[in-house]
This record gives sequence, C-alpha cells and structure tokens, in this order.
Amino acid sequence: MVARMKAFADKYIERFISRKFLAWLTATGLCAYGTVTSDNWTAITLAYIGTQALVDMAVQWKHGPTKE
Repeated sequence: MVARMKAFADKYIERFISRKFLAWLTATGLCAYGTVTSDNWTAITLAYIGTQALVDMAVQWKHGPTKE
C-alpha cells in the first residue's frame, strides 16, 4: 500500500510540486494541527527558503540572469 502511494506521489505530485515545498506544506499542516511546534516549523521554513535560494542562485550562475 505504501509503495503504491509513493508511486502515485512520484508520478503525479512531483510534476506539480517540488518535494521541498510539499515538505513545507506538510509541516504547515502539522503546525496548524498542533503536532509540530512553532520552533520546528520555523526551522523547516528557514531550510526551505535557504535551499530554494541556493537552487535559484545555481540556476542564475549556470544560465545567467533572467529577464523578467
């Protein structure tokens, strides 16, 4: 059952949402539910923002600045 759910997530959800963002959404939901403390949520959020910034910086370094 778990393997089937993972296969579904890998096939469909990964196309639309990055795994980091999915982890952040899960942490936000757990924080709202009361399972994750605000300190843990803050750590997860900072990790998400930091890793996303590194990815953006790497893309800009490789391909040059984007024209928006």
